Amino acid sequence: YRACWPLDGAGAPPAAEGYVQPYCDSPLDRYQVAENAYLQLVGRAESYIWLTSPYLILDSRFLQSLCMAAQSGVQVRVLCPRQGDRWFVHMVTRSYYGTLLRAGAEVWEYSPGFIHAKMAVCDGKAAIVGTANLDFRSLYLHHECGVALWGGEAVAAVEADIRRTLDASQRITLAEV
Repeated sequence: YRACWPLDGAGAPPAAEGYVQPYCDSPLDRYQVAENAYLQLVGRAESYIWLTSPYLILDSRFLQSLCMAAQSGVQVRVLCPRQGDRWFVHMVTRSYYGTLLRAGAEVWEYSPGFIHAKMAVCDGKAAIVGTANLDFRSLYLHHECGVALWGGEAVAAVEADIRRTLDASQRITLAEV
């Protein structure tokens, strides 16, 4: 913290455009910090919420929040890999597509390879980048960490990365499911 400006206290700290909140999550306590961080973004989305994850195995609370956001007119985009690294987990991931699509959410699959990014961006204002997959094991049973971002260039960079990834992805239709 102090390394950003002179240690003698002279001068002002550098100007900041936004805020960064690191967090960690542990299965050894009763808090679901990573899931709650994602749910906060979904619940606050006014225009759009885009999420990327290699795995999509949601509890009912998370699935319901995504569906409710989509039904409320928020553009919900969920981006997963087209080619999974574990066939069974990939099939379970795809089992959520129908519910999301029927609610009005968009489901995309990244085609060039396996996407391992765990990110979210909301309304160009807030983003999450971390280690937590959107699956039960990651959100409830693993030690995970992440960073919540508000404002500034970092949020724009996350959004730009997701946009580039979407450009290399295929939108999934209900007919395909």
